[in-house]
Amino acid sequence: MSKKISRALMIVIVVLANIGCDQITKDMAVEQLANKPSMYYMNDMFVLTFVENDGAFLSLGSDFPATLQFILLKLLPVIMLLVLSYYTFTSKTLNKYQTLALSFILGGGISNIIDRLLYGKVVDFMNMGIGDIRTGIFNFADVSIMVGIGIFLAANLFIKEPQPVVEPEVSPASEDPISSEGA
Repeated sequence: MSKKISRALMIVIVVLANIGCDQITKDMAVEQLANKPSMYYMNDMFVLTFVENDGAFLSLGSDFPATLQFILLKLLPVIMLLVLSYYTFTSKTLNKYQTLALSFILGGGISNIIDRLLYGKVVDFMNMGIGDIRTGIFNFADVSIMVGIGIFLAANLFIKEPQPVVEPEVSPASEDPISSEGA
C-alpha cells in the first residue's frame, strides 16, 4: 500500500472513530441523563449533567440573532472544516503526528457540526473540576478537538524531524598549507 493511501486511510479511520465515539456518547447522554439530576463522581471532581447547547463553546453566541448564529455557528465552521480537510489530506509538509492531530480536530469538529446542522444544537454532558474551579460542560467531540490540539502542540514543540546530514565540501584551496607542506 502506498504511503499516500495509508495516510488517507489513517485520516479517515481517526475521523470516523472520533465521530462514532461522540455520536454514541451523545445518544447515551440523551437516554441516561436527559430530564434527570446531575450525577457526581470522585467527590464531585467529575459530573455528568445533560445540556443542549445552541451556542458555541460555553454557549457563546446562543443569544445572537438567527442570521448571525447561522453564519458563525454553521456556515463558517463548515467552510473551515472543508479547508482543514483539504489541507490534512493534501499537505506534503505535515508529519504523521501533525496529521494525526488534525484528524482528531476534524473528527470532533465534524461531529459537532453534524449536530448543529441536523438538530440546531449540540448535546454536552461532562464537567470536571475541583471545588469552584470547573470546566464548562462539554462532550466527546470537544475532547477530540483538545486531544488534537495537544498532539499538534507536542508534535511541533518536542518532536524533531530528522534533518539530513550535509557534509561540508573541502576544496583544495581551503586546505591548511602548513599541514600539507610537511607531507
